[in-house]
Amino acid sequence: MKKIKLLISTLIIFITPLQKVIAQYYFYDNNTYYTPLMFEIGASAGVMNCLTDIGGTKGLGKPFVKDLNIGNNQFNGGAYFSATYKEAVALTFQGTFGHIKGYDSILESVKSTTPRYNRNLSFTSKISEFSVVAEFYPIFIFVNWAEREDYPPNFSPYLLAGIGFFSFNPQTILNGRTVDLQPLHTEGQGFAEYPDRKPYKLKQTNYPIGAGVKYELSSNFNLRAEFIYRITHTDYLDDLSTKYIDPSLFSKYLSGSQLADALALNDRRSKNNPEYPINPNGGQLRGNPKNNDAYFTFNIKIGFSFGRQKVMNN
Repeated sequence: MKKIKLLISTLIIFITPLQKVIAQYYFYDNNTYYTPLMFEIGASAGVMNCLTDIGGTKGLGKPFVKDLNIGNNQFNGGAYFSATYKEAVALTFQGTFGHIKGYDSILESVKSTTPRYNRNLSFTSKISEFSVVAEFYPIFIFVNWAEREDYPPNFSPYLLAGIGFFSFNPQTILNGRTVDLQPLHTEGQGFAEYPDRKPYKLKQTNYPIGAGVKYELSSNFNLRAEFIYRITHTDYLDDLSTKYIDPSLFSKYLSGSQLADALALNDRRSKNNPEYPINPNGGQLRGNPKNNDAYFTFNIKIGFSFGRQKVMNN
């Protein structure tokens, strides 16, 4: 956070002198007018959720957002800085910090008809993300307000897309302890017996895409509602992707408490149903490797704009 504050302070110091040399663009209201280059700093807060292999809605599995569990919404917050050119396009640097989770036990009402309940897995993970996104404002891209006699509307919808760098760390609870799942190689990631299952990294890139609407409260403050969906390169936000492995292999690669935790957490089907048919050599489906995991946010943002100039009255 100290680095973010230092970056923002440096940018403000650098761009402040530019405000004196930017030419008038068009009127915002009777007292102020836009300049071609505007800047904004602000904060955000809202909810974060995810689409992974674990959990889902309280029913039979459904594709994509139909399987979203709204009850798993978690708080997230962040800060941002943006530069906007002619109110039409903007480049935004932002940090987002939140939490995601999922648990198969939510499916208890349909436990007799879904193997997900018997799988009996759960996870939580903190998310820290830094991203750069481009924003596009159609009503300013396609309308030349400088040539109109009326003022631009207070509402301005926008689309956004960019690239981000995020960290995650799937964890679960075992006998009252919080256990990191990635070091346990629960699906044989990195084992010679499974050469196609590479260890997943806890720091990766993603691709934020989304939309929002901005409302101008005044010439200096605005309020936004913004939805961002993150496309990721990983199917392991929840430490779950493909098939069970032969549990005897864990002793070849792990020892001590990690070995005990891996044996307890890689396959928990017998905890809910001791008679559940289990292949002792692995090979049964544990997750769905066809789709990568994703997470998203819906946030309210409050921003302070600077760059508009006061009308000089004679």
